[in-house]
Amino acid sequence: MTIDTKMTIDQEYVRAFSLEKGEPGWLTELRVEALAKMDELSLPKPDKTRITKWNFTEFAQHKAQGSVFQTLADLPEAAKVAINLEDENQNLYVQHNQTTAYLSLSDDLKEQGVIFTDIFTAAKEHSDLVQKYFMTKGVKVDEHKLTAYHAALMNGGVFLYVPKNVEVKDPIQAVYILDDKEVATFNHVIIVADDNSSVTFVENYISTEQEVNGIVNIISEVFANNNAQVTYGAVDTLAEGSTVYVNRRGVTGRDARLDWALGMMNDGNTIFENITNLIGQGSNSDAKTVVVGRGKQTQNFTTSIVHFGKNTEGFILKHGVMKDSASSIFNGIGKIEKGASGANAVQESRVLMLSEKARGDANPILLIDEDDVMAGHAASVGRVDPLQLYYLMSRGITKSEAERLVIHGFLAPVVEKLPIEAVKRQLIDIIERKVR
Repeated sequence: MTIDTKMTIDQEYVRAFSLEKGEPGWLTELRVEALAKMDELSLPKPDKTRITKWNFTEFAQHKAQGSVFQTLADLPEAAKVAINLEDENQNLYVQHNQTTAYLSLSDDLKEQGVIFTDIFTAAKEHSDLVQKYFMTKGVKVDEHKLTAYHAALMNGGVFLYVPKNVEVKDPIQAVYILDDKEVATFNHVIIVADDNSSVTFVENYISTEQEVNGIVNIISEVFANNNAQVTYGAVDTLAEGSTVYVNRRGVTGRDARLDWALGMMNDGNTIFENITNLIGQGSNSDAKTVVVGRGKQTQNFTTSIVHFGKNTEGFILKHGVMKDSASSIFNGIGKIEKGASGANAVQESRVLMLSEKARGDANPILLIDEDDVMAGHAASVGRVDPLQLYYLMSRGITKSEAERLVIHGFLAPVVEKLPIEAVKRQLIDIIERKVR
């Protein structure tokens, strides 16, 4: 089978790439089988956004060499703003294009059995553990064409495993630096917090080029097992000209908690899915997303929390700012399955539009198949509140500065949830540049 791309992707290429990475046989066969399913699968169908003419499959390069950094001081300036340069011993993974560029994990965490490494090393050294979670319990290979394509061509990412009863007190961070204009990125991230453990993970996607001609296909699978707690933060800043598909999926066990704080600052056309399946009884999830759109980009964001277990709670908060001719769809879905009695599903979506041509659409959706539950939603789309501007301007603040303060206040509920100060400052700076 050959897919119509700028470079030839066939079974032979996939097997050769897998062999080059030293992957176990099960992963090689999974890749080949995923490629074979491409023709029979359709693209995802995000509500109110037609993506049939978007380029998700044509690219010039599947791998690009990156640099290896001996110290944090060697990192590109764009990456330095997202990390603590003074701490050489922090728990940090840096990927430069498709190269593992820097990796540091404390001796204490290693002694407790924490695994934190690139996805290829994990597949070789912890094959059974990776196989247990890789596209089996979270995202499925055959969900649609883009998940199959991702499975066939995965070329980067990380694996984090926290053993039972281990509390990781300091955040673990991954930074992905992209500076090749033509390479396609298929990053896969797996986070596993085993029973009674806890961890905070934050990742940054950083494009150092202002404009590119590539595709980005990201899948993250996060598992909070029984009584585990996971906080997952992310700031994505992918360049104009990229076509982006992001799928961040979570699964919770009994009494587990999985919280998301996501800053989607991409400048390319983007399809985003963040789905959390509350499987275990008494599990919870809090999903916060902040978006700034500009230029002519089109974006579609779907955040869904699905309640399977009894007495589960899910909260969705999405705040977006649109300027220029940007358009975005915000779909929030709270789904309570039959048998999930005592569930509580709440969501809120707010969109600010800063120009006449900007468009934002907030769609709150509640799907309830059980009687003994609570559910609610709120949504609004509009301009900056003139009363807020008047109040600030009456204190001697200029209109442009007043508008800036209102926007920062509007986005603060998500920004403040990011657990690493350097990442929080980075997101604030990005918002500042994008809204000016």
